[in-house]
Amino acid sequence: MTIIHLSDLHIGKSLHGFSLLEDQKHILDAIAGDVIRRSPGAVIIAGDVYDKPVPSVEAVRVFDDFLTRLAGGGAVVFIISGNHDSPERLCFAGNILGKYNIHFCGSFDGTLKSVTLADHDGGIRFHMLPFIKPSHVRRFFGNRAIESANDAVAAVLSTARLDGNAKHVLIAHQFVSGGGCEPATCESESISVGGTDAVDPALFAGFDYVALGHLHGPQYVFREHIRYCGAPLKYSFDEARQNKSVTVVTLDRAGARPAITEAFFSPLRDVRTLRGTLAGLTDEARIPREGRDDYIHIVLTDNDAGYDAIGKIRRVYPNSILSFDNARTGAPSDFSQAVRSTRKRPAELFASLFEEQNGRAMTGSQQSIIEQVIRDAEAGP
Repeated sequence: MTIIHLSDLHIGKSLHGFSLLEDQKHILDAIAGDVIRRSPGAVIIAGDVYDKPVPSVEAVRVFDDFLTRLAGGGAVVFIISGNHDSPERLCFAGNILGKYNIHFCGSFDGTLKSVTLADHDGGIRFHMLPFIKPSHVRRFFGNRAIESANDAVAAVLSTARLDGNAKHVLIAHQFVSGGGCEPATCESESISVGGTDAVDPALFAGFDYVALGHLHGPQYVFREHIRYCGAPLKYSFDEARQNKSVTVVTLDRAGARPAITEAFFSPLRDVRTLRGTLAGLTDEARIPREGRDDYIHIVLTDNDAGYDAIGKIRRVYPNSILSFDNARTGAPSDFSQAVRSTRKRPAELFASLFEEQNGRAMTGSQQSIIEQVIRDAEAGP
């Protein structure tokens, strides 16, 4: 059986204020077309369907269109909630949709939900473990000590029925780390400090494939069959060099190593970083037109880029954010001296701060502008 493994759609997410809904609809349309072409035995969405517990109407429509296309193509779909999802909202009408092969699992209710699909060799049982915390499961296990995410997952998996004649797939949304293998993380993920949410991959013994969600970079942890498929799009600038994909898994027989490949799709807009001077990056005659609509982190190296640098940049790269890496940003700053005296006038305090930060005094025209702004502010409306 072939299985398509997705996760971390984060529908409704923004990147530094830029809505990604159009990009998400584009990539999900491409994925749906590929699913219909491949006609897999199952499609897994391993959590974080939405970026917020209360998604926007537009985000819900994007996911509804995606599910409608999958169901219309005859796909059997398994969906669990992630830490960004509201389990109740995600699983609305789940009981009805289950009759049409769209299987939801939003919260743990004391039983590890499992669905078995027939195949040529004993069937495949899909075990659905939504995102859990110790507090979510403690009440179902009496006096058992459950203090960490690892304890919680261990308790839940102790109830799994791992029939030796079937193949077993676990769908989970947790931070899996250990066994001498630390996964690569990104700034767009929610990982707690201190390791209290880490789950030991040794808990997954007995599963033929573990379909993980939570981390945005495609990777395996400890063993190749314990895998994060990653997010389908780049959701932060530190993901710029990642090659996003969808994982395609083929399970043959129980105990056999699954065949794992990746399917790649072209995004509507890329996410990347450009570095240079303002003049060089805005020289229309020298820069290609292709890719100007990408989401771009512009790093300016000018010591003085002048007025409205971001406006000049966005006339060329409309979906850009701006930062500086120059002599000023590289020099240590001590603002304490600038604010030490409360006897200075506001304009003098501002001039001191300016000199501390920029390594030079304000010009006469700059001082005049600041003094006028302060006078206007003091005068009130």
